[in-house]
Amino acid sequence: MIGGVGMTDAARTRPGLDVDVSLSYGPTRIAAAFAVRPGHPLAIIGPNGAGKSSLLAAVAGLVPLDAGTVSIGDRRVEALPPERRRIGVVFQDYVLFPHLTVRDNVAFAARMRGPRAAARAAAEPWLERYDLIALADRLPSELSGGQRQRAALARALAAEPDVLLLDEPMSALDVEIRGDMRAELATHVREFGGATVLVTHSPADAAMLADQVLVLERGMVTQRGTLDELRAAPATPYVRRMLAASEA
Repeated sequence: MIGGVGMTDAARTRPGLDVDVSLSYGPTRIAAAFAVRPGHPLAIIGPNGAGKSSLLAAVAGLVPLDAGTVSIGDRRVEALPPERRRIGVVFQDYVLFPHLTVRDNVAFAARMRGPRAAARAAAEPWLERYDLIALADRLPSELSGGQRQRAALARALAAEPDVLLLDEPMSALDVEIRGDMRAELATHVREFGGATVLVTHSPADAAMLADQVLVLERGMVTQRGTLDELRAAPATPYVRRMLAASEA
């Protein structure tokens, strides 16, 4: 286990994620297969242009597949629209609705299912859990980077997803607060306890947030294992350089 992110009681009742897909996105041809157990997050790491975010978007249903399958437990979801996959996504720049308050952003999923008043009431426990009560009536433009991250995570989890996808969750934060926010996010991921996949450039993110690392280069999986396993036997020059830079 890396970074203390391990099995929780909630994880025992959540489904896993199995992905075996190929897709084309711009000039990049991506082919990847991996499985994620609930409570054991996977970090996808690789250089710019490797296809990491496109792969994550394909799992979420936001980018079409050329072929392959995406399964959540015993449910095949690759033919389903994004809103029926039960996947929560926190995007790189958080993509909060700019015209909605924090409360209404978090209530969005419940609002799609019922009256506004009920949706707002359903949002309250999430606002409290993520320390957003005092910020509930603010717009996203009035929040700090860390506050926006918490709001985006609360919105994703308020939809009660089976799977959580995080796309470069630290990249929009100031360097000075990344360490604290990384530890806070690790706590929230541990509490979620389901199948979690994060895309990152950073071995520090992978060390704190994930149990396993999948390396994607030029759209292909070149290595998978724990960070210790990657350090012991780096499979490519990129992996060797990445790990050396992180230890410098």
